[in-house]
Amino acid sequence: MLKTTIVSPERMLYAGEAEKVFVPGAAGRFEILTGHAPIVSILSPGMVRVEGGAEPFEVAVNGGFVEVAADEVSICVECSDEEA
Repeated sequence: MLKTTIVSPERMLYAGEAEKVFVPGAAGRFEILTGHAPIVSILSPGMVRVEGGAEPFEVAVNGGFVEVAADEVSICVECSDEEA
C-alpha cells in the first residue's frame, strides 16, 4: 500500500492508504504503484485519482507537483475548484 497525502495551499484534501495513484505528469498521465521508483514530477492540469482506499478519491487540479519515495506519495496541488 502507498501512504498518500494530497494538499492544496488551503487545506488537506486526502490522507490515507492507496493501491494506485494516477496523476497528470508534465510528460503525460502516469500511474504510481507500490515499489515505484523515487521521483519528483511537475503536474499539469488534469485529474488526480486515488484508488484502493475506502473509496476512490478524485480531484481536478490546475497544476502542482508529486514526490514518490519509499511507498509514500506526497502531492501538492492547486485545485480547479476548492470545493473539491
